[in-house]
Amino acid sequence: MTAATERERRGFLVRGRVQGVGFRWNTVRTARDLGIVGTVRNRPDGTVEVHAEGPSGDLDRLEEWLRTGPRAARVDSVEEISAREEFPEDFRIVR
Repeated sequence: MTAATERERRGFLVRGRVQGVGFRWNTVRTARDLGIVGTVRNRPDGTVEVHAEGPSGDLDRLEEWLRTGPRAARVDSVEEISAREEFPEDFRIVR
């Protein structure tokens, strides 16, 4: 694998008005468009948790998108957190 194709794993915690605004569905669409696998879920505290695996540059693009989110969202912060060990073969919403 070259540096351009090496896969990384990252986790993100997104804070703000990010539930009830289509954030998870749009995250799935964006991640799939980038060829990233992983999961997104709403947390009980009102945040959204994202775990993603893919080429570094694509993960950077996903993080950039997470900092804005869909039109109805208001993102206050995106914190990088430890990524999970297990990833699905696509990108999906989990509960």
